[in-house]
Amino acid sequence: MPRVKRGVPAHARHKKVLKLAKGYRGRNKSCFRIAVQKVEKGLQYAYRDRKAKKREFRRLWIIRINAGARLSGLSYSQFIHGLERAGIELDRKVLSDLAITEPANFAELAAKAKAALQAA
Repeated sequence: MPRVKRGVPAHARHKKVLKLAKGYRGRNKSCFRIAVQKVEKGLQYAYRDRKAKKREFRRLWIIRINAGARLSGLSYSQFIHGLERAGIELDRKVLSDLAITEPANFAELAAKAKAALQAA
């Protein structure tokens, strides 16, 4: 039975890992054994943070909406509840964008929300 030489697959595997480690500092990008560890950890962070990113953006949107609502004399929860009562269905991403780029339109929404709260 012929001897199996593993040079080509090993080289390909090393190349794949070192390509992922591109941009790391020091031996983290050039030494295979260290690069394997750093790449694996980086992939773990990437997986975790893809989930966390969604939470962080929602938090940011809520903070921005709250700031805009406070200018109209409403808290965030009152504002959202008022919009629900008024039958206005806008998601937090859009509301946040309105609060920043078009404060006048956001103030109109807040007025409608306030009116819906007082009507109930």
